[in-house]
Amino acid sequence: MENFGAKNRQNQNTQNPPMKSDKCLLSTQILLRILAIAFTLAATSMILTSKQAVTVFGIEMDARYSYSSSFKFFAIANMIGCAFSVLSLILASVLGHKTPDPKNYFYMFIHDLITMALLLAGCAAATAVGYVGKYGESHSGWMPICDHVDKFCRKVSHSIMLSYVAMILYLCLTIISANQSRKIIV
Repeated sequence: MENFGAKNRQNQNTQNPPMKSDKCLLSTQILLRILAIAFTLAATSMILTSKQAVTVFGIEMDARYSYSSSFKFFAIANMIGCAFSVLSLILASVLGHKTPDPKNYFYMFIHDLITMALLLAGCAAATAVGYVGKYGESHSGWMPICDHVDKFCRKVSHSIMLSYVAMILYLCLTIISANQSRKIIV
């Protein structure tokens, strides 16, 4: 009889993981979401304030993020990523106080995956334009401009790096949510 009771308690422990790991998982998700908010907000503010005017050979040249549709998309993607991060932080905090349900983790997985894809698309678009701005494109006859507007290029590069860090944070969140959502019983 004692073996049956010990075996039954052992089955209960394997079916219901300890609350400590759930709290650790929740605090990790909240920390990663706060960091994602900080990095996307910093990237957005840096790209929105990036501008520089210089005179080259008597010609006034002005560089702004709004002159490039890729940089506009990058700025909007980071704004949306920041807003989604705030929303997911609120949802994670609210859902953390309830009993852990794998379906909630699946919805967070979808949310994190979409946000990560949006940030990755914005980063890729801005990186492509930044590369052409820094190194030019000799086959098309485009000359590099970063040697003339170095302050603008440096600010845009830092903004892109911050956004890549936010995207990597969302990759970690996606992996965590996917790992937790695999416990769904169909």
